[in-house]
Amino acid sequence: MALYEHVFLARQDVTAQQVEELTARFKGIIEANGGSVTKAEYWGVKTLTYRIRKNRKAHFSLLNVDAPAAAIAELERQQRIDEDVLRFLTIRVEELEEGQSVMLQKRDRDDRGERGFGDRGFGGDRGFGGGRSFGGGDRGFGGDRGDRGPRRDRDEAPASVETE
Repeated sequence: MALYEHVFLARQDVTAQQVEELTARFKGIIEANGGSVTKAEYWGVKTLTYRIRKNRKAHFSLLNVDAPAAAIAELERQQRIDEDVLRFLTIRVEELEEGQSVMLQKRDRDDRGERGFGDRGFGGDRGFGGGRSFGGGDRGFGGDRGDRGPRRDRDEAPASVETE
């Protein structure tokens, strides 16, 4: 049997409990066709890059599957029929990932607060522009005029025009 990673997106107005029921139903389809689900992860509700069927967010779920191709074909057929499933993607892999997926590791790291505003960006001593003033260094707005000298008065005639 082949190894697959299968991710599906469920509509945003479905509850997390309904997504778990969908996952259990999809596990049943795979097991009925001679396969097994080695890992099922719920990644939570995430914002989509673009709208899919008028949805801006979706519930993401991952299934690691060890099954024949016929089981995957039946799973995908059932997901095409189900109106709660927005998208799905199945990828054949050489080996299945042990432990938490990268998505859950990322969420755990963000929950711990490893990356904050103090590291870079809005806080600290660097400011918005990455260490430069708003106009860019010494050429910025309101800084000193450098080696250009003082500004002439507006009433004074330009240097190139001779006066009598």
